[in-house]
Amino acid sequence: MKLDIKICGLKTDEAIAAALDGGASHIGFIFFEKSPRHVTPDEAGRLRRNAISKATAVAVTVDAADPMLDRIVETMQPDLLQFHGQESPARVAEAKARYGLPVMKALSIREAEDLARLDEYRGVADRFLLDAKPPAGALLPGGNGVPFDWSLLAALDADVDYMLSGGLDAGNIATALRLAQPRGIDISSGVESGPGRKDPDMIRAFFAAVRAARSAVRDNGETP
Repeated sequence: MKLDIKICGLKTDEAIAAALDGGASHIGFIFFEKSPRHVTPDEAGRLRRNAISKATAVAVTVDAADPMLDRIVETMQPDLLQFHGQESPARVAEAKARYGLPVMKALSIREAEDLARLDEYRGVADRFLLDAKPPAGALLPGGNGVPFDWSLLAALDADVDYMLSGGLDAGNIATALRLAQPRGIDISSGVESGPGRKDPDMIRAFFAAVRAARSAVRDNGETP
């Protein structure tokens, strides 16, 4: 099975190069001023030029209003919009129609009951991103380096297309892939040397860990 890999919160040419060299299918740019990974539409537009035709460029927003989305779409020209706030199904559908772009809706998971929210967005979002609920008092809706119980995802219908996020790193990705068996994974703080500082060596180590985990699965006769 093909595994999509998204490196999110990119801010430098060096980090993007490491992501593309590793085989990233998606690269994410965050438009949220409270985040140490925040970039402007102009910055993202320049950075994403390095990945045209190489990876899907994702614009990550948090409850952004139309004027901000307009500027992001016009300046960055993303391939996909990711909504990481409290956007309702109606709001997601409205944005999808307004910009004619596929959309991914992020949902925060802590317990089995949280998975019920997926039903509200099915048929609206093209894909889901399942992230851990932020710790109490956290300023960011994602990128907190916190995992959740991945075994909860075994209850999902097989046709639910999602990227797994939340606390992933080179040390735990094998367990995450084994328990959740997602079609895609998303990592941000797990390849950083400090808040918002992507480390090319850590990015390379993460891709190596993913390859090793998938190779081990194949060696055991399982479907990778």
